[in-house]
Amino acid sequence: MDVTGRRPEHAGQDSGTGAADPSGTVHRCSLDAPDDDHAIDDRLLQRLHAALDTAEADPRCRVLLLTSAPGVFSTGMNLDAAAGAPTADTEAGGAFYDLLTRFTRAPLIVAAAVDGKVAGGGVGLTAAADLTLATPRSTFALPEALWGLLPCCVLPFLIRRVGFQKAYAMALTTWPLPAADAALCGLVDDLTDSLHDSVRRLAFRTARLSTSTLGSMKRYAGELWPLGERTRAAAIGELTRLMALPDVRRSLTAYAEHRRFPWET
Repeated sequence: MDVTGRRPEHAGQDSGTGAADPSGTVHRCSLDAPDDDHAIDDRLLQRLHAALDTAEADPRCRVLLLTSAPGVFSTGMNLDAAAGAPTADTEAGGAFYDLLTRFTRAPLIVAAAVDGKVAGGGVGLTAAADLTLATPRSTFALPEALWGLLPCCVLPFLIRRVGFQKAYAMALTTWPLPAADAALCGLVDDLTDSLHDSVRRLAFRTARLSTSTLGSMKRYAGELWPLGERTRAAAIGELTRLMALPDVRRSLTAYAEHRRFPWET
């Protein structure tokens, strides 16, 4: 099902359910994990990589569409998993960064269909995506600083998309960005009352493009605005340092065990 809760009528395949449409122009991957507010963890990362594998292997596919149930797209890091992870969780941070990098390099359009709240690493998914489609009720926020953390893996991709100051201000203030403002700064590419219609338009246009052209466009864009190994090392190194801080560990543990937020202590 798509983000509206209706079974889609337009071209596509749901990489999560296997339900296929004859044209196959759009593959869908649902982020749905309602019990965790669609949080990002190892299972979701594996599912997204598998969806990319499937989409890239299908010569008909032009778009991998990330969807979620109405109300919440993704709230980012799975805090329960983070609380139980080793203090130097370099591997998890690296896996997330590498997924976002893959979004920017895959020879197809990665699009996010957003109808609700996006926070933390969820903003990373939308920033690294080639296109973000969003309804007016959607919001985008980077609350990491409230936990003593920084959006280390998100910022390189967010800066690439919206520019330094807007990305910096989002991280510094933790203020949610309304959909209209997100559209003005370029985080949202299509602000729409109907994600269904927006995806149909995207499918129609991209069906005429070759995967070779899409791959060339993304490779060339990557050369114009590269995110190299030095940036990756800085992001993972800072995340690892912050995750090891005693105050951060205590905040994560208090949330995992008592559902108590840092500002409530």
